[in-house]
Amino acid sequence: MRGAVIHAPGDVRFENLDDPRILKPTDAVIRTAVTCVCGSDLWPWRGLDATEGAHPMGHEYVGFVEETGSEVTAVRPGQFVVGSFATSDNTCPNCRNGFQSNCLNREFMSTCQAEYVRIPNAQGTLVATEEVPGEQFWPGLLAVSDVMGTGWWAADAAEVRPGSTAVVVGDGAVGLCAVIAAKEMGAERIIAMSRHEPRQKLAREFGATDIVTERGEEGVARIRDLTGGIGADSVLECVGTAQAMRQALHSARPGGSVGFVGVPHDVAVDGQELFFSHVGLRGGPAPVRRYLPDLIDRVLTGAIDPGKVFDLTLPLEEVAEGYRAMDERRAIKTLLKP
Repeated sequence: MRGAVIHAPGDVRFENLDDPRILKPTDAVIRTAVTCVCGSDLWPWRGLDATEGAHPMGHEYVGFVEETGSEVTAVRPGQFVVGSFATSDNTCPNCRNGFQSNCLNREFMSTCQAEYVRIPNAQGTLVATEEVPGEQFWPGLLAVSDVMGTGWWAADAAEVRPGSTAVVVGDGAVGLCAVIAAKEMGAERIIAMSRHEPRQKLAREFGATDIVTERGEEGVARIRDLTGGIGADSVLECVGTAQAMRQALHSARPGGSVGFVGVPHDVAVDGQELFFSHVGLRGGPAPVRRYLPDLIDRVLTGAIDPGKVFDLTLPLEEVAEGYRAMDERRAIKTLLKP
């Protein structure tokens, strides 16, 4: 088969790779329907995460089951399935508590920008649709496998409630999906922090009521202005930088909550400041599997359309251009078709 391999910062190639096969009885192999480039893939592309030797890329996927291990009974060959970037058995104590992304048998996916993918822990990770959905739904279902599930976790962790005010820090695909999540959870006011007009437009389409273009302490001051000097009930941090975290923590009201889902880079939290702020802080890798059945249903019934975050579609063989377009902010998120 063929797939994407990163060799060094800025160097992603489409190469011949070994076909995936069943290695454990809990595995499945799927044929990729569509896959994509994630904002977090840009960390190694930009050299901000170390690349130690060439390795495959990609952790978002939907596709058709080709083969299953002997212990996999939840899905069968031919079915269309959606999974998560973090695999889980869905039976361990952490899974039963709703944190499948901290499964005791967790494996992170990292080979999904390819024609075929081996899925560990397939029994607990994959969710099959009742029938093969129309291709118009594939982008939305692909978003559910990570960015929509992660945006939903941001809103859940930030305790968005009906009638509340929510702030979304970050206008990438996760941030935009977080706007959807806040809207679905009943937030009355959703303030999206964005400097980019196309992303602002999509944020408003998804439910944002206000746009704040300022960043850092100027952005915090603007949030305070919009909330009567108090701050927001919920803040959804969807970037992962030190500035974004400070902005999120300072934008929340006393007693408010911050949900942080951006992969942290050089982020440090001042314990004394947090202590006296009375702001709650929760985050981490999204337990996407917890939300899959509900989010799949919302996509297939038309309640949400997170697939709109894909504003560039390329053949899988042009994956390197997908990285470049996102790195240069010519695209929010790149959809790849095998």
